[in-house]
Amino acid sequence: MRLGNPKEPINCMNPRNATEGYTLIELTVVVVLIGLFLALSIPRFQYAIVTDDLKTTTRRIVGLVKDLRDKAIREQKVYIVHLDLESNYLWVESGGMDEEERVMARERAFKFPGGVRILDVWCSGRGKKVDGQAVIRFSKKGYVEQAVIHLGAEDGREFSLALSPFLGKIKIYDRYVDIETI
Repeated sequence: MRLGNPKEPINCMNPRNATEGYTLIELTVVVVLIGLFLALSIPRFQYAIVTDDLKTTTRRIVGLVKDLRDKAIREQKVYIVHLDLESNYLWVESGGMDEEERVMARERAFKFPGGVRILDVWCSGRGKKVDGQAVIRFSKKGYVEQAVIHLGAEDGREFSLALSPFLGKIKIYDRYVDIETI
């Protein structure tokens, strides 16, 4: 039932008829809380994604392996990845390089970040290598020797990269995994 004069139009601007909304204070509190949550969570994401040297190094090796596989097929060359387990260097040589080019490749080697080290490398037919140099070969057809690269960080975390010879895939484990368990 309507109160007042039935011939009088309804005033929508009347507070009794208006729908309720949020006040400026409520909106300000919500914005401040969202900003606080973001301020607390962004540094953790940044550490986990951007500054985690072990994960960054793992991604770099995975990208290198995929790139070398493609280059071996495209250029019909044998590629060899050298891993120096004592000084934590990685470099690539191709089958057609002369001695001067090999020296230059080693001079341009990727140095693992300070907190990351190569624990060991297992290669099919040669077993586990814990010191010196390990090599992983890529054939002209893009096949890679079956290998497992174990990386470790100063904080005790370990990653294992299992290279599959024919599938072109790399399995990444966030722990030390022996070849027998893969």
